[in-house]
Parts: sequence; C-alpha cells; structure tokens
Amino acid sequence: MSVKIESAMVMAAGLGKRMRPLTATRPKPLVRVAGKPLIDHSLDRIEAAGVGHVVVNVHYLADALEAHLAAQKRPFSISISDEREQLLETGGGMVKALPLLSGDPILIVNSDNIWTDGPQDSIRHLAHHWDGERMDALLLLIRQASATGHGGRGDFHMDGEGKLSRRKTGRIAPFVYTGVQLISPRLLDDAPEGPFSTNIFWDRAIAAGRLYGLSHMGQWFDVGTPANIAPTEAALTDG
Repeated sequence: MSVKIESAMVMAAGLGKRMRPLTATRPKPLVRVAGKPLIDHSLDRIEAAGVGHVVVNVHYLADALEAHLAAQKRPFSISISDEREQLLETGGGMVKALPLLSGDPILIVNSDNIWTDGPQDSIRHLAHHWDGERMDALLLLIRQASATGHGGRGDFHMDGEGKLSRRKTGRIAPFVYTGVQLISPRLLDDAPEGPFSTNIFWDRAIAAGRLYGLSHMGQWFDVGTPANIAPTEAALTDG
C-alpha cells in the first residue's frame, strides 16, 4: 500500500557554476533541455505523481525563476522558499522550507536531473516502498553503469533489504543518487544553523540504520553541464 505524498520540495537555488556560460543570464532551472526548462521536467513528474503542494527554493536570479513559476498552470499550489539573502545549500535549504511543507513523508527533487519512468511511475514507486517505521529517508538510486552523464565513482552500497552505506575511499560504489528522495520531517531534527549539506542528515540516518534506497528502473540523466544537454536530448528523442 502506497503512502500519500502531500508536498514536495524542488531544490532550485544553486548558482549553476558547472552550467556556465548558459547560467550567465538565467538560473540553471530555466536552462532549456528537450524543449522546456529543466525545472518543468521535475514539475511534470511531481504532477504525474499527484502531489498537492510544491515548495521551490530560490537564490540566484530568483526574480526570473519566481516569474516562471507564477506563470505555471498546475493542479498543485506552489510556494517560494526565499534564500536571496543567503544560499543555504541542500540541508539548510530543506530546514528553511520545512514550515511550508506538510505530510510525512515529503518528496525532495533536485531540479538539474531528468528521468524517464520504468514499468511504473518512479515517485509512486518510492511511495509504495516507504516504511516510516524503519526509515527516515528513501533515496531513488540508479546503477552507476546506467547513470547517463555522471562521471563520479558512485555514492552508495545497498544491501538486500535496501539499507544504504557510503562508498569507501578509493573504491567504486554501484549506486548513484538520482536527486529524488522521500524524507520524514524527523530527519531534519536537531539541524545545524546556516548553510550545510544534506550529507549531514544522511550520515546520521546511516549510523541509525535508517537510510534506505530503491533502484530506479528507467533512464536517468545528469544534466549538470552544457556538454550533457545534447546527448540527453538525443536519448530522450530516441526513447
């Protein structure tokens, strides 16, 4: 039985340095890929999953992003978490946005990844596997060999029950984080002040045995640089 996801957060406040020069005049979420801004790909997936409310954090060229969001005609409401005064990174951004988010779990989506669904809707697939008694976060992962455009060494190992552990220094891990996760608000308890990475929360959950993963069955594209746009568009067209 799937849990109901009431709200989602789209992480959209980054400076987009790796996407230069395209981000000289626009925020990265508004860079166009396959005919529409990156953030619209994320919003399409959130809409398909039936989520009722979305929070988007903004910082770099925030006015342009806010104007784009204000023009959206979506079946969900959109709120802005304003980080104009200070960029809070992923962890700090989630903490700031928490009062605008409802429900348990909450969906968190990065705005610079594009994915296609496998046999079923990926967000609904996460919701079906959520177990709040065992987990504080459930990350959508993809096997490194299938992580199109991603040049890293992987992020996580996953055991037979889906429990996650970190890649060891100097080694390769088989799974890459897709930028999509479900979290319980309790994951953010006792958070640090100011800017910090989500890794702090994940490491704490790993130590408690409460960080889990789910393997993505569709395609996934890291669209973090201009060079990754054309191959992503070609793959999506072929698909």
